[in-house]
Amino acid sequence: MSHLLISTGEVSGDLQGSLLIDALLKEAAERGIPLQISALGGPRMEQSGAELLADTAPLGAIGLWEAVPLVLPTLLLQRRARRWLANHPPDGVVLIDYVGGNTPLGRRVKRDNPEVPVFYYIAPQEWAFRIGSGRSTRLIDFCDQILAIFPEEARFYRAQGACVEWVGHPLLDTIGDLPSRHEARSALGLGEHERLLLVLPASRRQELRWLLPPMAQAAAQLQQQVSGLKVVLSAAQPGFELPLQQACEAAGLDATVLSAHEADEQRPQLCAAADLALTKSGTVNLELALRGVPQVVGYRVSNLTAYIAKNLLRFQVDHISPVNLVLGERLLPELLQQELSVENLVAQALPLLNDPGSQRRVVEGYGRLRQALGEPGVTRRAARRILDALAPA
Repeated sequence: MSHLLISTGEVSGDLQGSLLIDALLKEAAERGIPLQISALGGPRMEQSGAELLADTAPLGAIGLWEAVPLVLPTLLLQRRARRWLANHPPDGVVLIDYVGGNTPLGRRVKRDNPEVPVFYYIAPQEWAFRIGSGRSTRLIDFCDQILAIFPEEARFYRAQGACVEWVGHPLLDTIGDLPSRHEARSALGLGEHERLLLVLPASRRQELRWLLPPMAQAAAQLQQQVSGLKVVLSAAQPGFELPLQQACEAAGLDATVLSAHEADEQRPQLCAAADLALTKSGTVNLELALRGVPQVVGYRVSNLTAYIAKNLLRFQVDHISPVNLVLGERLLPELLQQELSVENLVAQALPLLNDPGSQRRVVEGYGRLRQALGEPGVTRRAARRILDALAPA
């Protein structure tokens, strides 16, 4: 029996971990390899067949001040993980994103069990940002192989001497075929002259505070200026529904709030029918792009975190949206920190709603993005590399 430990955090990591687990179990079954998977992750990974050691989905935060409430839970989780590793050393370890938790875990595994192969799948986007004069958390010190999802990520780590394979972006395996726009609009009950705006403000609790209010208020103003504009807000985690509803009421926004389960079920119809999305930066930008939805991207952290990042850590990044990062250009509007205002959101959204030329430019850029992300079959390619290391031919 081969035994894998997969570690990740946050909602997106739980999703990607679940897809990888599906692929690993299928590949192992085809090879006749009995495989047990333990996980630091979330409910989706458990549903896919992993033994869940701890739920890390609520532990995600971006920023220094924002992460303070999570320090103690994270330290306790790391202590539990150390004890588990001491008693149940796995045959391999797969780290997915979640650099704050995965870096100390990877270092400990490589220190205590140097013969255990460690993979990083969906590594931190160090190729895209700089802190001071350095650009690496030294993943290559404890990783036997990095399974890169972006071409530039592969080039960056390979140049530093890492063993890297570019497998492509896992979203390519999940997008699938969308229903027609007519079918989707009919299923959602949209009238002939109605438009649809998606608001996707938060996958972390901190984002409900910083991103939700201006996006809800901007959606309310757009609703006043664009005739027949319907608005849907999607919860990314259970428990987010109430804050979303409260923000709609405070903004005077007439909108439908979907639970996390409803949003997952209706996502293909919503994307096929949508005219525009107001959204946080993150993987959701790639998902919307691959499904052809124009979008305005925003992000904000506390003023203290922003000051420290800029002036003390000298954090630099050319773009925050993965779409713009991959293309190396500002295809999508990005509004950061104080730029993330109601007025700016409305000003950037209106051309994408009303100007066919602006819409066409974005959709054409999405076509170039799709070509840059690789080919479907990503999770099976990653699973094969991992199992090859556990049971080499």
